[in-house]
Amino acid sequence: MLDRLLHFSLTQRLLVFAGTIGLVFWGVLSWTRLNLDAVPDITTNQVQVNTLTGGMGPEEVERLITFPIETAMAGLPGVRGTRSLSQYGLSQVTVTFHDNVDIFFARQLVNERLSRVGADLPANIDAPQMGPVSTGLGDIYMFAVESDKRSITDLRTIMDWQIAPQLRSVAGVAEVNVADGNVKQYQVIADMARLQARGLGIHDLIEALQNNNQNAGGGVLDAGGERTLIRSVGMASNPAEIETIPVSSEDGTPVLVRDVAEVTTGTPVVTGLSTKDGHQALLAIAMMLKGANGRTVAQAVDAKIEEIKAQLPEDVKLTTVYNRAHLVNKTVGTVEKSLLEGGILVIVVLLVLLGNWRGALIVASAIPLSMLFAIGMMNQWGISGNLMSLGAIDFGLIVDGAVVMIENAVRRLAEAREHAGKTLSRHDVRHVVWESSKEVAKPTAFAVSIITVVYLPILALEGTEGKMFKPMAFTVVFALLGALALTLTLVPALASLFLSGDTREGKNPIMGFFSRVYKPALSFALRAKAIVVAGALILLGIAGWLFTTLGAEFIPTLDEGDLVVQPIRIRTVNAEETIRLVTAAEKKVLEVPEVITMFSRSGTPEVATDPMPLSLTDSFIMLKERDQWRAGMTKEKIREEIEKKLNEVPGQGYNFSQPIEMRFSELVSGVKADIGIKVFGEDLEVLRQKAEEIRAVVAEIPGAADVEVEQVEPIPVLQIDIDREAIGRFGVSISEVQELISSALGGEEIGQIREGDKRYELIVRLPAEVRNDADAIASLPVKLANGESVPLSSLAHIDNQPAPAQISRESGKRRVVVQLNVRGTDLAGFVARAQKAIEQKVKLDEGYYITWGGQFENLQQASARLMIVVPLALALIFALLFMTFGSIKQALLIFTGVPLAVTGGVLALWIRGLPFSISAGVGFIALSGVAVLNGVVMVSAINRLRQEGKLLVKDAVSEGAQQRLRPVLMTALVAALGFIPMALNTGIGAEVQRPLATVVIGGIASATLLTLLVLPVLYTWFERDNEVPEEL
Repeated sequence: MLDRLLHFSLTQRLLVFAGTIGLVFWGVLSWTRLNLDAVPDITTNQVQVNTLTGGMGPEEVERLITFPIETAMAGLPGVRGTRSLSQYGLSQVTVTFHDNVDIFFARQLVNERLSRVGADLPANIDAPQMGPVSTGLGDIYMFAVESDKRSITDLRTIMDWQIAPQLRSVAGVAEVNVADGNVKQYQVIADMARLQARGLGIHDLIEALQNNNQNAGGGVLDAGGERTLIRSVGMASNPAEIETIPVSSEDGTPVLVRDVAEVTTGTPVVTGLSTKDGHQALLAIAMMLKGANGRTVAQAVDAKIEEIKAQLPEDVKLTTVYNRAHLVNKTVGTVEKSLLEGGILVIVVLLVLLGNWRGALIVASAIPLSMLFAIGMMNQWGISGNLMSLGAIDFGLIVDGAVVMIENAVRRLAEAREHAGKTLSRHDVRHVVWESSKEVAKPTAFAVSIITVVYLPILALEGTEGKMFKPMAFTVVFALLGALALTLTLVPALASLFLSGDTREGKNPIMGFFSRVYKPALSFALRAKAIVVAGALILLGIAGWLFTTLGAEFIPTLDEGDLVVQPIRIRTVNAEETIRLVTAAEKKVLEVPEVITMFSRSGTPEVATDPMPLSLTDSFIMLKERDQWRAGMTKEKIREEIEKKLNEVPGQGYNFSQPIEMRFSELVSGVKADIGIKVFGEDLEVLRQKAEEIRAVVAEIPGAADVEVEQVEPIPVLQIDIDREAIGRFGVSISEVQELISSALGGEEIGQIREGDKRYELIVRLPAEVRNDADAIASLPVKLANGESVPLSSLAHIDNQPAPAQISRESGKRRVVVQLNVRGTDLAGFVARAQKAIEQKVKLDEGYYITWGGQFENLQQASARLMIVVPLALALIFALLFMTFGSIKQALLIFTGVPLAVTGGVLALWIRGLPFSISAGVGFIALSGVAVLNGVVMVSAINRLRQEGKLLVKDAVSEGAQQRLRPVLMTALVAALGFIPMALNTGIGAEVQRPLATVVIGGIASATLLTLLVLPVLYTWFERDNEVPEEL
């Protein structure tokens, strides 16, 4: 089959070239449509259910709302688990599905269950709402709205009714989430004394407002052959109309709202705030639809923002503070730089070692064409172009097959030219290319197939590591398949057309040097076989020991260029104190010269994608480009300087992270740090105590940083326990008392006021001086049936009692998390020490247990899968080798290349001080394929010499090894040098690629040593003179 394909390529060259032009057009078109992002989206497949619960406390939220919703989600097809959060005014349930479940089907399932559970939920709460269809990569664009002349409430109105609706219309935007909760409301501030004087209660005021603020339709009026619509308009549109609503009448005189209350504008109880550069500002986030193109959507939002700026009042300033497109451009730039430098190095090596510039250019042509084929297939399969998928492509690896093909053609042409004693005709050149291509076609195809097949087990990875590395495996396989097709079609066609008939192999000084060194080294190896093999085994043993000292981490942290700091305050802090502390911290951080801007969001945003109390803040620190930093500054030094500045602001603790890293950690495992130690049980106080004990233990372990316990400590609650006997005596219902508390104190919505297209809530509240005074609350009059009233304290027991600040649940169990980051040591080693220390010093009661989340959980899952994937990859390699050579002995002979290649990879990691990571693990899988490629070429050459010349084994080994020195060195050097820019690059995202590139470079170096020295020795042990191998 391969012979027929080669024959077609050499006889139908015009068709081959036409197909190549088609490939170029297809690849370029696919590149313009390719989904580009910084990193693969590793967010779990999840649906968030948010329920606003008014003034309910955490325990009521858990019991009445969270638990019923959690229970309703149990048993849904494809569900992996649930976790939930219950806090003041909010219930959030996160339902995680398996990755193969379509997100819109999952949302439909959740919605069906929500419609069923709705009847079981309290009547006075909002209906549960599903969160936006977005992911951890969804926060693609953030902007701030500021003004010197307008209040934050006025800015929020501009945001809600002018800016956000336009941004939501941008293709790929799922939601515009506003961080500040200062929404305009119309508030009717009731005067209880005036109400009481007229024999009225708060219920009468609410009922009057509800009954006198609505429109109605009256059908149609048919007259005179025409139809006229009938409409009744009774909805208030301004404060004056609200003030004139009648509440009751006294002796025929109406008592109006203005007689018993004041109508004004205000804001609800603030649960979210935003600040920027030391002052309050309105911060909003454009969230990307799941699966959309990050760079395209961010650029479209940026263009729409520019349009909106022209529509805003002169004093309103709209500033972009975070644009994901910048990070995407930087990471894509890092990949492009690595690929370009790698491609140049490969071409230089080909020119130097091949000594034939035409041959080198033919091989080099396979690089862009294979890349275009891979991009076309990525686009077809819906794989995004990012740091992992594009960054793992090694051009040297891609052209290995073409190198072997052209090297053999050049050598055969030179021999034919020397034998003929004259310049070969074009027909003779084509014939020689045909013969030389046939010689190496089968081993080349099998060798490239081996490298391709070794990536296939990576496609079996699941979870976070699957999302991270499967796109990479697909892309490399696509590129290798494209390269193989080009090697068997375009490369022979170009060689027959462009290689000179006067090709001569002149003295190549570099190859001459290698040949002079290799010949005596090979002779020594064949004489001192035991020493060579023993040396290889000793190296293998040393590498095995070194591997145990490397340490381990999940994936190297991507340097996003910017920082996130999370200030933490006492749980009971109010909005004013939050603004004071956060703005003070921002002013301090701006003193660091490398900082451009710092903006913060505290508490829960409008759409509760990230519910937090006011005591927690996410502050984003945008840094200048590296070339604008002070001399000698690194990101770690900047972080330390920022931390010193922040510590000058008392009253807050601080954790550090990065924008994408923080969202990934939170959405994947529910914690915003490297490690989450989750303590499960029933009693919240016991959970809190054990979490504090664990915090104290791990804080003492070297490498622990930013150690914090989830804020679940009790907070003071003014609890109003209704006395059933008392209300029975006075003839008051519980609902009347609850209405006074929830509406007058909590400020529940009782209607809406419309101003054109704008809609605002209408609420009834008591004056702030009453709401904020426990004694005044106790004295609130409750109206009786006879028109008299009694104080609230006569109907209920009112006192301060501690209650949990929030309740977190996972898989149906309460839990408290101790979260921390790891610095200066490897993740696996730190966790091992921490687990041992906790086991010794923290004793858990029966029914209480610990699990480990965050990056460590991902590392454990990935390591378990690698234990399956790596043996599977090795088994596939061995099976292919056996199919290639039809001999278990020769398959084992070449397979010995794998352990010595691993030796070089381990040594390279150790020399560079890099821990073992899943990136490195994937590098080892790729390396195992590369390691056998040169072995296939070498053994095939030795076998062919034995078949043709009936040489003795030792002679065939010596001649074959020296004959294949150049292709072995070329394939090894181009593969290794293709990864060198990736290993040495310092651009944004380079740290993720570094372990993989380091492993492959070190492994190829040791595998080449094996192929050139140890493999010939082992061949003489494995084979006998009277056993001639079958033709390959």
